[in-house]
Parts: sequence; structure tokens; C-alpha cells
Amino acid sequence: MGKHDVESGLYPTMNENPQFRWAFIRKVYIIIALQLLLTAAVASVVVFVPRIPDFVLRTPAGLAIYIGSVILSLILLCPLYVFHKKHPVNLILLVLFTVTFSFGVGLSCAFAPGKVILQAVILTSVMVTGLTLYTFWAVKRGQDFKFLGPFLFGSLLVLCFFGIMQVFFPFGKITTTIYSGLAALLFCAYIVYDTDELIKRYTYDEYICAAVSLYLDIVNLFLALLNILRVVDA
Repeated sequence: MGKHDVESGLYPTMNENPQFRWAFIRKVYIIIALQLLLTAAVASVVVFVPRIPDFVLRTPAGLAIYIGSVILSLILLCPLYVFHKKHPVNLILLVLFTVTFSFGVGLSCAFAPGKVILQAVILTSVMVTGLTLYTFWAVKRGQDFKFLGPFLFGSLLVLCFFGIMQVFFPFGKITTTIYSGLAALLFCAYIVYDTDELIKRYTYDEYICAAVSLYLDIVNLFLALLNILRVVDA
């Protein structure tokens, strides 16, 4: 496939320069790759330094730090959205958000066998690659996934509500598996939706928003698959 074919119009009604859009897409995926590498680095430190998860689980201060990191990662999304066009503030906020979010990912991995983590990584990689290629193929043939937005948002709210319930009323193995399975399906759909948005609707200076959206889709899919595999392996 020649360069002309690769950088041809991404979808039938495209009225912008395909080279500019491809450059934007490449930029976003480079940012996501760097975020995932940073997440892997932070999570590895948490997993391979047993004192960290022990400190979090066994001391009130550790638990407070963990809860604080989760809250901070959510809070950082607000200024990240507000300043997503302001360089280099947007990159600084992006790094802070990724590090704080990765701490929670590391704790999730700390209580899973290495085999399960590896399986979740492989499954996530295969699914993300397949869904991404499918979306580019479908969009090229005129498909539009914008209609999924309201349904996905509603489903996410329900999922978050049940997640909060789980804190006060822990689920059993079957319920956890069903919940994680639904979460995995939801974030698979979000990958398709956000990839469609990346191809068609994000402006060139919204690369941070595009990267954060897909990064969260990928990591949350990984966590859902990790939960499923952990229950199955138990």
C-alpha cells in the first residue's frame, strides 16, 4: 500500500486535508503510548515493592493516601479539560493525572498473580488493536458511531453507581464477574466511539482530550479483564 493510499480520505464526506488529520491521529497515539508506558512503570513499582500495597492495606495513613490519589486523579480531569489547549500546562497536568491514576492501577495488579496480569495485558492489546482497526475500516466505508454517545454515557453512570454500591455491599464472585464483563463490553464500545471521534470530530488542538479519552478506555478495559481473570483463576 503506497503513501497515497495510506493518507487518502479517512471517510467519504471528509473535507479536510487527510495528511493533517493523519498527523493529528499519530500525535494522539504517541501520547497514549507514552501514558501507557508511564502507567506500566508506576504500576511495576507498586507491584514489585511489597511494602507499598502492605502500607495501603494495613495502615489508615496508607488507605488515606490511596483514596486521596483516586480523588486527586478525578479532580485533575477538571483543570486538564479547562487547560487542554494551554501548553505546557496541559502536559504537566497530563503527567500528574497519569501518575495518580496509575497508582490505583498498580494496586489492582499487586493483588493479582503475574500470569493473570500477563493474560489481561495480552487480551487488552488484542482487543484494542482489533477494535481500532475495525473502526478505521468501518468509518472508511461510511459508518458513523456518534449515535452511541448517549447510550454509553447512560451505561457508564449505571456502572459507576454499581461500583459505589460494591464499596458498601461487596459483590460475590458471580456478580463481580458479571459486573466486570459488562464493564469490559462498555469500554470496548467506548474505544470504537472515541476512535470515531478521533477520526472525525476532534480539532487539532484537542489532542489532550482525545488521548485521555482513549487512555481511560484502554486502562479500564484492562482492569475489567483483570478482574474477570482473577475471579476465574481463584
